[in-house]
Amino acid sequence: MPRKVVQGPIRDKEKTKQKLLNAVGKILKTKGYSGLMVSKIAAVAGFDKKLIYEYFGSTDKLIDEYIKSQDYWSRVDEKELNVDLSDGGKEMSKMALLNQYESLRKNKELQKIIVWELSENRPILKKLFEQREEVGESLFTNITDPHFGEKSDEYRAITALLVAGIYHLNLYTAHNGTTFCGIDTKSEDGRKKIEKAIVDIIDFAYQKK
Repeated sequence: MPRKVVQGPIRDKEKTKQKLLNAVGKILKTKGYSGLMVSKIAAVAGFDKKLIYEYFGSTDKLIDEYIKSQDYWSRVDEKELNVDLSDGGKEMSKMALLNQYESLRKNKELQKIIVWELSENRPILKKLFEQREEVGESLFTNITDPHFGEKSDEYRAITALLVAGIYHLNLYTAHNGTTFCGIDTKSEDGRKKIEKAIVDIIDFAYQKK
């Protein structure tokens, strides 16, 4: 009779790692970043905390991997945006920023990460910021800078304001209220107005060039 293979955390490493990552998300969503302690993560995942060290090396590395899996800009790839770049990145910019606006609205865990990033100075969060900058620099250098030439920094500044505005509007809507400058940012109509403004600003920047 063939020997029965017992499934467990050691034999099913990837499944166990994913459960540990999911536990980080659950704690972040319900307790915030202050709840991300090794014993709590292990308890929520249902495993011994030694597996965190075995599979990730440390709690910080586990949290780092989770954050990277959630952060919008860390995962952006111009190839995956699947748009024609012959317009100097105009449609790519619209798609990337509109997707960011919608993605952050839906991702409560990412909202917590952004708040954490704004309120604490930690190496893990600095690394996330640097990863975002690397992605952004690649998009600017390879796509929009060649189009704008000497005015490339002007477009970078416009993008900075749009990205910052997207962060702030989503966080404000999620934590403090629904109305911003008289626009109901929780309603479909209100969000469509914000989305239209993003598109109009990008169109203006490209026309100005």
